[in-house]
Amino acid sequence: MRYRLTFAAGLALGYVLGTRAGREQYEKIKQSVQDLAQNPAVRNTAESAAQQSRDLAGRAYHTVSGKVGERMPDAVTGRVRSMRERAHAGHSGHSGEDDWGTGAP
Repeated sequence: MRYRLTFAAGLALGYVLGTRAGREQYEKIKQSVQDLAQNPAVRNTAESAAQQSRDLAGRAYHTVSGKVGERMPDAVTGRVRSMRERAHAGHSGHSGEDDWGTGAP
């Protein structure tokens, strides 16, 4: 119960401080986040992390499938295959879509 009260008090305090800051401060924060997201260094780092995770997922799949054999669920097999196809398509040309199915500019 104590944690719920602490959480509720923090939520109320955040709301009050947020409303006092007003729309102008909100717009400044929003613009800063958009600028950060458009930064080439941030975008390159995010793409690099995505590529490394795809590679790691592929290696993990091979390791697990070697131990599990033919008992690998079709859903897992299909997901890894689609990730691999996207990774190869990404090397030849950016498809405009990220791993979550959203358009990544």
